[in-house]
Amino acid sequence: MASQTRASERSRMNEEMRELSDELDRYKQASEDALQQLDWCIGYFHGCGKKGIAKSLSQNRSYIRKSLMNRSDQPVPTQTTEE
Repeated sequence: MASQTRASERSRMNEEMRELSDELDRYKQASEDALQQLDWCIGYFHGCGKKGIAKSLSQNRSYIRKSLMNRSDQPVPTQTTEE
């Protein structure tokens, strides 16, 4: 009886771990999608000649990658843009 209870508990914990892992994967995908959208916005503003806005967004993107996602900075062309 005790072994069935432990097996049941282990099964429940494994299911919960799978659900948490799936949720983590969804959040990771959402953050990657948001960065891609931000990249598009940076390119759009740069192409429209609004280089100041593009530069600010690039700096925000850099902060997000380094400080919030613990990833290395990934430069985009507008980071070197001068106003």
